Amino acid sequence: MGLRWYHFVAWAGFVGFMFLLPELVSKGTLRIIIFANFLAVFAISWDVLSGRTGYVSFGHPFLIGIGAYTTAILTKRFDFPLELSIPIAVGVTMIGGLIVVLPALRIKGSYFALITLAYMELIYQLVQVVRPDLTGGTRGMSGLPTLTRGAVNGYYMSLTLMVIVAFSVWLVMRTRIGTALSAIGMNEEAVKGSGLSVTRLKLFAFLLSAMIAGLGGAMYVHYLGSIAPRALFDINFVFTIIVAALIGGASTTIGPIIGAFFLTFLLEYLRPYLPGAERYFIYGGVALLLYMYQPKGIYEIINQSWIKVRARS
Repeated sequence: MGLRWYHFVAWAGFVGFMFLLPELVSKGTLRIIIFANFLAVFAISWDVLSGRTGYVSFGHPFLIGIGAYTTAILTKRFDFPLELSIPIAVGVTMIGGLIVVLPALRIKGSYFALITLAYMELIYQLVQVVRPDLTGGTRGMSGLPTLTRGAVNGYYMSLTLMVIVAFSVWLVMRTRIGTALSAIGMNEEAVKGSGLSVTRLKLFAFLLSAMIAGLGGAMYVHYLGSIAPRALFDINFVFTIIVAALIGGASTTIGPIIGAFFLTFLLEYLRPYLPGAERYFIYGGVALLLYMYQPKGIYEIINQSWIKVRARS
């Protein structure tokens, strides 16, 4: 797919608007947006593999957790500097995830989803019982070094990460590799018949997904300054990542960003009325209705509306 000048103008406009937000909204709103930025990174990471190739993963926090725990252990227990521990965490995520998940890439459909879910549950149990002196056991770890302080600095840090990840993935997906990955999701047998190596393409998608997940997990834990297995490997976390990608618009890069912001603000505005887990049922219902109305997500609703406006003008 070719690149057009207006694509870059749109990206520049989006980035410019987002960088001006601290002047327009309160610090409380900025803190909400920070979590939306991180959720967008995780949703993009999930979409690279599952949205493009159709290999739906229910255990994405497995990858996020490897990156988060690696850098947390290195900085907390061994006094590694952040600028060294985060790249190591990304590398460990890619290698560790590859060793474990590579056999699963030959499995299709619901079996792949169940295996990834099992991996997430496995690492959840392991970090609690294996070397709790390193992982912190069930309590996790607190007092981790942070990348920045304050809502404004945290916002710019998370925004920069999200923009770099999103723009890089967008560029990759507009190459022949991106087209081939999307083709796998539509008809894997046809891709095989064209002479392309489906295994290599899926491996590339997984490594890219793992790299983003590891980076996002590592930076997220150093934004919070703490890590807890119960929060990181919670089923609601998995659900939120997947729903953000789907209702925003899978296989579009910008769609997971839209979905992440929509869900984050929806959950936050429901909090005063439903402070417990009940609000997940509400947003699940809203997500289901949106998905039934437009299976291609909010991005497609916006795109179709823009086409109608242009046709009328």
